[in-house]
Amino acid sequence: MKIILLGRTIVVIGVLLMTPVWCGAEEKLSLAELQQRAAQGHAPAQTEMGMLYDDGLMVPQDYKQAYQWYRKAAVQGLAVAQMNLGALYARGLGVPQDYRQAYRWYTKAAVQGLAVAQMNLGALYEQGLGVPQDYKQAYQWYRKAAVQGLAEAQVNLGGLYAYGLGVQKNFVEAYAWFNSATAQGNTRSTRIKDLAKKQLDPASFAEAQALSETYYKKYVMPFQK
Repeated sequence: MKIILLGRTIVVIGVLLMTPVWCGAEEKLSLAELQQRAAQGHAPAQTEMGMLYDDGLMVPQDYKQAYQWYRKAAVQGLAVAQMNLGALYARGLGVPQDYRQAYRWYTKAAVQGLAVAQMNLGALYEQGLGVPQDYKQAYQWYRKAAVQGLAEAQVNLGGLYAYGLGVQKNFVEAYAWFNSATAQGNTRSTRIKDLAKKQLDPASFAEAQALSETYYKKYVMPFQK
């Protein structure tokens, strides 16, 4: 399984949420066909091979093999492979734990627009893992992921607003992002949005609800399949 780092505004520092980040391009191939394409240097196939070894699907779980396949695809510039390679470094699976390397590979994927990598990069900045702690950078990367509809990034972004970290404290914004994530079924936001609500007077709460609806329509609905 692949890892998403979570910011301390949601959970205790160091707690990780495991979420698969699949490439998807080679799912209809048999294992033998996938292996053949990967051996020929096809980056999506190499990434899928890494994912199979990472998750122990159809092959024995082997993080070193996952690392090898991810890296082959990552150096070809495939964002999903770069993200998953960074996750191995963050977890210390198949390679020694190295947040600097996690930062390096998350960045490569994040600048290509991969939302999960953007969120993870924000978490590294928020927690000061492999990079100097920088809440403004955390805010920037969380927002990039949040506006792509990633619920966990929306929760992390709301947390920065609630604590006034990297951005001016604003409980209207905090509630709006928490509620947008809740509308996607995110359970963490369900619990903490009520804490933000307690900080709002009736007029501000109405504003926050309206803003949340706007965010959901603008940043969530376009990405739903």
